[in-house]
Amino acid sequence: MYGDDETTLRILQDLGETWAVVGLSTNRRRAAYGVAEVLQRHGKRIVPVHPKAETVLGEQGYASLEDIPFGVDVVDVFVNSGLAGPVADEAVRIGAKAVWFQLDVIDEGAFDRTRAAGVDMVMDRCPAIEYGRMR
Repeated sequence: MYGDDETTLRILQDLGETWAVVGLSTNRRRAAYGVAEVLQRHGKRIVPVHPKAETVLGEQGYASLEDIPFGVDVVDVFVNSGLAGPVADEAVRIGAKAVWFQLDVIDEGAFDRTRAAGVDMVMDRCPAIEYGRMR
């Protein structure tokens, strides 16, 4: 795991009211859908980011982070590791406060770049699991 417990808790409790969920689609069988539901239950606004720009869980989708016309606090990344680095770079460009790479999404270079840019990041963790640990 990358990112300490303090950073993880800060993102979940303090930083993130609006979460862009990259890779979120209407497919209920995908992990992104279930995690987005958990985020909503914890009072977070989710923003689906997927090439199809579908509306998911009542929220308008966008094709890319740069298409979102309002600020995003956390970018939660559900794409494979080979595609995750550019997403982290885009998150930094749009001014996100934190980047969260899901379980098995690992790009150490992106982790280092994101942290060097002053943006909080955790990698290889799941917010739904972390919420469960907080109880």
